[in-house]
This record gives sequence, C-alpha cells and structure tokens, in this order.
Amino acid sequence: MPNKLHRRKRVRQSIARRARNRWRKRTVKDKTDTFLKAIQAGDASAAETAYKEVARTLDKVASTPAMHKNTAARRKSRLNRKLRALKQGA
Repeated sequence: MPNKLHRRKRVRQSIARRARNRWRKRTVKDKTDTFLKAIQAGDASAAETAYKEVARTLDKVASTPAMHKNTAARRKSRLNRKLRALKQGA
C-alpha cells in the first residue's frame, strides 16, 4: 500500500475502474450468451431481439475505455452473420 495520499487515491481509482470495466465486459458476455442460445434453439424472433440488446450494449461499452470500437464492430458483425444465416435457413 502506498504511503503518499495521491498514490493511495490512484489505487482506489484503479480498483473502481477495474470493477466497472469487468462489469461492462461481463454484461456483454452474458447478453452474447443469451443471443447464442437463441441461435442454438433456432428461434429467429428471440435471436433478433437478443441481437438488438447485444448490439446496443456493445455500442455503449465501446464508447468507454473498456472496449475498442473496432472490437465491438467486429463482434456485432460476426453475431449479425449468425443471425442472417439462421434467417436464411428458416
């Protein structure tokens, strides 16, 4: 533990930021899992609803330092490809 006040504050801030970033990434993973389960079940309407939720969450997280905007765009693209493949098959 640092002795200087400004370094102690920096440690506190780092812990808070890490917790916030981990929460954001966990939220993305949870919503992605919901989408993938809908794809596995073959339910196009549920998958589309879940995709909108995932895309919205990815855009929000990409506007923070937790995730790069290109990473979010790549993930959305891959998920959208799966959704289109499900719709083509149905």
